[in-house]
Amino acid sequence: MAAPGYQAREPNTGKRRRRDQGEEDGDEEERGVEPWKLRRLPGGAGVSRRRLLVVLEGASLESVKVGKTYELLNCDKHKSMLIKNGRDPGQVRPDIAHQSLLMLMDSPLNRAGLLQVYIHTQRNVLIEVNPQTRIPRTFDRFCGLMVQLLHKLSVRAADGPQKLLKVIKNPVSDHFPVGCLKIGTSFSSQQVVNIRDLVPEAEPVVFVVGAFAHGAVNVAYTEKTVSISNYPLSAALTCAKLCTAFEEVWKVV
Repeated sequence: MAAPGYQAREPNTGKRRRRDQGEEDGDEEERGVEPWKLRRLPGGAGVSRRRLLVVLEGASLESVKVGKTYELLNCDKHKSMLIKNGRDPGQVRPDIAHQSLLMLMDSPLNRAGLLQVYIHTQRNVLIEVNPQTRIPRTFDRFCGLMVQLLHKLSVRAADGPQKLLKVIKNPVSDHFPVGCLKIGTSFSSQQVVNIRDLVPEAEPVVFVVGAFAHGAVNVAYTEKTVSISNYPLSAALTCAKLCTAFEEVWKVV
């Protein structure tokens, strides 16, 4: 039974409205919420078949009603609320998805048009991230953006009709290129590999990264699971190492 003041919110399928939110380059920390800008990719991006697809699996992105407003549920701000409802606050970590997205979307690999990111949440919501999206630098702005996305099902660019973030239909495997290799990552895997050995010459490949604090990725569509280090890594560092390896092999500088 939900405690007073706590109400989980599923994505609203009603009429969608456009709301500008995001940030620009420059003195972003001194300004309030600003319109999202579309980041232009270099000409010719996407011509080649080679591409890295990253799935952030099990991300904790869930909106909650607090008073008259909705917020993104997180372990720091809503700890007592989570405990009253019998939930482990350590499993409600939206900051992991935020950190991982910053590593992925800011990478030269993404700016070269060779990266596609999907987010699959604990609530079974599947989100597609446009490669031209610039993720908010601060966590508070990220939370506001995710609440908007979960309720409106999409976030559009301020300077164009493109959808920067949108909720799409499950399963995520339906959105992969046909026949591509799908690899899971887990510290518990007995197979420790150098990521560069897994980078294909000119084919797309999928890597699944757990966007949660503890546990292992458990999805049915991966063909094998590997560990990329002899030491446990955060999701953000795993994403950074993936991008760096692909950039080196594909000569993206």
